[in-house]
Amino acid sequence: MVERLKEIWLDAKQMRDERGLTLIELLVVVVILGIIAAIAVVAIGGLIENSRKDAVVSDAKQLVAAAKLYTSSNPVQPGETVKVGINSNNTPIAANTVSKGSAATPRTDSLKKYIDDMKDALNSDAAYKDSFVIVSEKNGSYTYEVTLSSKSTDYTYFTSATPSELKRSGVKEKATE
Repeated sequence: MVERLKEIWLDAKQMRDERGLTLIELLVVVVILGIIAAIAVVAIGGLIENSRKDAVVSDAKQLVAAAKLYTSSNPVQPGETVKVGINSNNTPIAANTVSKGSAATPRTDSLKKYIDDMKDALNSDAAYKDSFVIVSEKNGSYTYEVTLSSKSTDYTYFTSATPSELKRSGVKEKATE
């Protein structure tokens, strides 16, 4: 019995001798967590910016896909130019009465039938100022030139860009002076 009491006494004494975290150790842990959080915030900020640029590129590619659908159901005549899209200079694009469009006066039509909604991811989801595709027929093949621009002056997107030029690097932030 005395042996058992000695064991209990030694265990209790040992527990009293163990210390918790000191203030310095606690401060070091807090500083390390702060540094990790700062690094994470910077990395996440870049990811968000890139995903918004990718959304703009995706919208431009969606315009090309909608223009291809349009031309499959509304053939373009040889040598003709057609402007199809959502907006041109903040004005909705509507069908006009031009029978055969040229570069100077293209036949126009809306892509609202093919695209539900397009919002500018880099401009608080506002509508684009310009969102259209110029389709030209030359020697039996179509060429597509995308114009996508923001109402905001902070970024430049695509002006008469071919589908192969639609990349994240094409979306540029304008330099602030």
